[in-house]
Amino acid sequence: MKKTPRFCTTILVGKNASMDGSTIIARNEDGSDSANPQKFVVIMPEHQPTTYISKVNQVTVPLPETGLSYTSTPDVDDSYGTFAGAGINSLNVAMTATETSTTNSRILGIDPLVETGLGEADFVTIVLPYIQSAKEGVLRLGKLLENYGTYESNGIAFSDKNDIWYLETIGGHHWAAIKIPDDAYVIAPNQFNIDQFDFNSEDTLYSEGLAELIKTHHLNPDYEGTNLRHIFGSRTIKDTQYNTPRAWFVQNYFNPEIIQDIESFDLPFTIRPSRKISIEDIKWCLSSHYENTQFDPYVENDVSKKYRSIGLNRNLEVHLLQIRNHVPDNIAGIHWLAFGPNTFNAIVPFYANITDTPTSFKETTSHYQPQSIYWLNRTIALLGDTNFDLYSSLHENFEQDIMAQCRSIQLKTDQKIMANEITIKNLETANAQMAELYLERATELLGDMVNTGSKKMTLKFNLAD
Repeated sequence: MKKTPRFCTTILVGKNASMDGSTIIARNEDGSDSANPQKFVVIMPEHQPTTYISKVNQVTVPLPETGLSYTSTPDVDDSYGTFAGAGINSLNVAMTATETSTTNSRILGIDPLVETGLGEADFVTIVLPYIQSAKEGVLRLGKLLENYGTYESNGIAFSDKNDIWYLETIGGHHWAAIKIPDDAYVIAPNQFNIDQFDFNSEDTLYSEGLAELIKTHHLNPDYEGTNLRHIFGSRTIKDTQYNTPRAWFVQNYFNPEIIQDIESFDLPFTIRPSRKISIEDIKWCLSSHYENTQFDPYVENDVSKKYRSIGLNRNLEVHLLQIRNHVPDNIAGIHWLAFGPNTFNAIVPFYANITDTPTSFKETTSHYQPQSIYWLNRTIALLGDTNFDLYSSLHENFEQDIMAQCRSIQLKTDQKIMANEITIKNLETANAQMAELYLERATELLGDMVNTGSKKMTLKFNLAD
C-alpha cells in the first residue's frame, strides 16, 4: 500500500536568469493537512545499501557498490519509505523529487501505471548518489523507469553548475526530459508541464519508442508540432482551480508585462524573466498566497478561497538547491532549507559539502517538541494563521533578519577561501551557527507573537478602575 502522493510546487532558474549565475532548482514538498515531520541529514557512502528494497511494494533494485555522499530531507516516519525529497551530492549535482503530476486515460490505457514499480519514496535514494551530472541523472532515472515502471505520475528536476534538466514520467514506463534554457525559468504545479518538444534536439531526452507510441496510437491532438502537455496531460476543472493559478501567479510576478488568463491550460513551460531572479524572489513565490489579488485567502470575499495557493498549511519543507559558479567547488553547493508552512518561516543556506547537519534540523521527533525547528515552525505558522494581519509584520522582520545574518555568515565563510582555511569542519561550523541563529530568532518570534496576540484575546475583562 503506497502513501498518498504529495502535491508540490517547483521553480527552476537557469544560470543566466539568476542574479549570481547559479543554477537553482527549488520545490515545496507538500503533504496532507496533518503534520508530517521532516529532517535534514547527510547520507554517507558507507550508509548506502547495495540492494534497495522499496517499503511501498518490496520491489528490489541492485545498486552500484560505491556511491557519493549527499544531503537529504527525508520523513521522520519512514514506514512508507524514505521520501528523501531532495539533495546535493558531493560532486555538486542536485536532484529534487518529485512534483506530482496529472495525466490522462489515453496514455494510461496504453501504458498503465505499475503497482510493483518505483515512486517518489525511492527516486532520490537510488539515483542521486550515483550521478556526476544533471544529464546523467535523467539517463539513470529514465533507465530505471523503463526497467521497473512507476506507480504514479511525477516530475523530477536535476541540476549541476551548468545545466538544469526536467523529467516527467509518462504512463507506467515512458518518460520525457528537457534541458531548461540558461536564460529561462520554470514554474511547475501539479500537472504535466512540458509543452513544445523536439525529438531531434540535443536538449531533449526520452524513453525508447516514445515518438512511435504517439504516432501509432494517434495521441497528438494538434495539427502541427508536438506539445507533450496536450498529448499526455490533463485538461480538467481541477487543473483550473488547483494547478494553473499557481503558474499564473508566479509568471505574473516575474513577467508582469505579460497578460494571461489565470485558468489557461496553455501557460508557457519555460519563460524568460523580465529581470534576474534572486533566492529571495524564489522563496517569496514559494510562500505566496496570491497577495495583492482578490484570490488571497486572507482577504474576505466571494473568490478569496477559489484557487489553491502555493504557501499553505500542507508545506512540509521548502528547498532551494543552488549550485554556484563563482566559487570553488567545495563550497559551490548550497542546500537552502526551511521547514513547515512557508508563509511564516525563513530559509537557511546550508553548505552541502559536509558530513553532518545541525542538531535542531536533524533530530526531529515524530511527536511535538518545540526545540526542533520543524515543530517550532509549525507552531509559529499555526498561531500566525489565526490573525495574519496582526502577525505578518513580525514575520517579515524575522525573515529579513534571518536572511541578512545567514548571508553574512555565508559571505565570511566564503572569504576564508582566500586564506586557504576552508575545510569540511569550517562548513559544518558555519551551518551550526546559522541553525543556532535560526533557533534563537524563531523562539523570539514566537514569544513576540504570544505577547502581541495576548492583548487581542476575546477572553478578557477590563475593570473601570
